[in-house]
Amino acid sequence: MASVVEYKGPKAGYCCGYCESPEGKASCGMWAHSMTVQDYQDLIDRGWRRSGTYVYKPVMNQTCCPQYTIRCHPLQFQPSKSHKKVLKKMLKFLAKGEISKDSCEDEPMDSTMEDAVAGDFALINKLDIKCDLKTLSSDLKGSIESEEKKKEKSLKKEGSKELIHPQAIEEKLGSGEPSHSIKVHIGPKPGKGADLSKPPCRKAKEMRKERKRLKLMQQNAAGAFEGFQAQGQPASLLPKAKSNQPKSLEDLIFESLPENASHKLEVRLVPASFEDPEFKSSFHQSFSLYAKYQVAIHQDAPVECGKTEFTRFLCSSPLEAEHPANGPECGYGSFHQQYWLDGKIIAVGVIDILPYCVSSVYLYYDPDYSFLSLGVYSALREIAFTRQLHEKTSQLSYYYMGFYIHSCPKMRYKGQYRPSDLLCPETYVWVPIEQCLPSLDNSKYCRFNQDPQAVDEGRCKDLDRVRVFHRRAAMPYGVYKNHQEDPSEEAAVLEYANLVGQKCSERMLLFRQ
Repeated sequence: MASVVEYKGPKAGYCCGYCESPEGKASCGMWAHSMTVQDYQDLIDRGWRRSGTYVYKPVMNQTCCPQYTIRCHPLQFQPSKSHKKVLKKMLKFLAKGEISKDSCEDEPMDSTMEDAVAGDFALINKLDIKCDLKTLSSDLKGSIESEEKKKEKSLKKEGSKELIHPQAIEEKLGSGEPSHSIKVHIGPKPGKGADLSKPPCRKAKEMRKERKRLKLMQQNAAGAFEGFQAQGQPASLLPKAKSNQPKSLEDLIFESLPENASHKLEVRLVPASFEDPEFKSSFHQSFSLYAKYQVAIHQDAPVECGKTEFTRFLCSSPLEAEHPANGPECGYGSFHQQYWLDGKIIAVGVIDILPYCVSSVYLYYDPDYSFLSLGVYSALREIAFTRQLHEKTSQLSYYYMGFYIHSCPKMRYKGQYRPSDLLCPETYVWVPIEQCLPSLDNSKYCRFNQDPQAVDEGRCKDLDRVRVFHRRAAMPYGVYKNHQEDPSEEAAVLEYANLVGQKCSERMLLFRQ
């Protein structure tokens, strides 16, 4: 099995769908007649992306809206406050049929980052945070919270606001001083309130009280029990130990529903192939949903949403299905993840399952169910699905979300799923997104690798080893070039080889007339 591609070269000066510049977009592309999942994995790790069987790579330093490949780390991911809100909204709807009164525009997929950054920023350092106390009496916990509320009231008088979270394992955005609680500051309006970038002044008496509380908290369960007895508290009033661990993503998604639940949601993974009976039987319903979505959400004309366009865009894939013994049970390739509500498809997530990741291709859904924030919900389900695949296939541990476009505010939502990395467009190394954002605030195009001496290690180093497919025969370029007289031929092959990298250029077959 080998990938066969037809390189089409660069294309510039066409309309951009993000900033609506009529001639601002620039990219290189190739048609993939067939492609192995390993080759596509290596290509997206060099900034390529597929749309149907067309594989393209933005010319990052020329295009009007640079598109940076982004990947999330599902194994370290914890849902933010806004993510939990979406999951709870879905559970309420399934259990009781409740429809949120909040506008669905509160949490669209293209929302700004401010709503989720407070919850997500803590995830970067989450693995470094240890909770010293495993169990805590609710009586002791209540006394701590009451004192914190007093502090909060006094700070509010000075014009600042604090959100107190007793569970340090969830969020750690404070100054780092030892405390059982973590303070998440919400900045006042410009020109009002205290400077929250600095820790508030603290009285010596408060500091002594806090040290005393910490000492008491660090006692073991038996010591805490004895302390309560010494104060005359009967043993029967001592509450049970309470875990300080937050709910996992899976706990929030798969929370049990009552037997008389109002609705039933089922997620089915179907290979994107007309040879699959389930895909074939659900094709008409899936296509009708796509057409409805495109017209309502993207204002496409109905004539632009025909079966031919749908099939070419979201059903046709160059990826060859593979089922290795050490791979996931479903195998590798292209799939449709169908969301069935009460026997009807309400959303479809198009994904590729590759050796190291689940790659999100597209999502379309029924606009009538926009109140469920299906864009956010499906992304969280795909992250959970990646974690599930990782249990069987350990190297499959990333969730690729396509392109992150910082210069387009509507496309910054992907930065809410953290921890995540952006791909350096020059050296193709992954850099944590929080290190990239300051640079992107100053310039649309950025090199993220801070080492000025670093180069693209995967670039073409030996053009003669590039594989070519010519006259029904595969051969190295070193042999093929001996029969060519066109001087532009070598330049085109070198451009292709540098874009796909040495590894892919030696495995894939470059079709030449």
